[in-house]
Amino acid sequence: MIHMIKLCVGVSSFEELESYRNERAHWWGANYGEDVHVHRTRMMPKRAEEMEGKSSIYWVIAGQVVCRQPILRLAPYTDAEGKTYCDIILSPELIRTLPYPKRPFQGWRYLKPEDAPPDLGANENAESLALAADLAKLGLI
Repeated sequence: MIHMIKLCVGVSSFEELESYRNERAHWWGANYGEDVHVHRTRMMPKRAEEMEGKSSIYWVIAGQVVCRQPILRLAPYTDAEGKTYCDIILSPELIRTLPYPKRPFQGWRYLKPEDAPPDLGANENAESLALAADLAKLGLI
C-alpha cells in the first residue's frame, strides 16, 4: 500500500476544503455518483492498484499536512482535445491529521504509510489542534 500527498492549491484552511467537497465533482463535469469528491490530476499513478480502496490522499494546506481523504478509485479521463488525466475519486470524508510541515512541491507524490502523519483522535478539541499546529510550524513535531 502507498498513499498520495498533494498541495491543496487555492485553499487556505481545512474548513475551506470542507466547504468545497460537495461541489468538486461537478467542477470537473465528472459523473461518479453524488457522494464522492473528485480531484483531477495530470498523471495516473503507476502504483494505482496499491491505492484504490486502500490508501488516502494527504492534503497540504498552508504549508502543513492537515487532513486526508480515502481514495476510492482512480479513473482515466480524456478531454475533447485528447489530453489524458487521472480522476481521483475520493470519499467525501475528511479526516484531520496531526499537522505536519511540508514544503511546496509540484504535482503529487507517493507517501509511504510510515511517513504519513497520524490521524487526530475523535476526542481532539480545537485548543489541542491549535497547539499541534503551532508546534508543527516551529518544527517541534
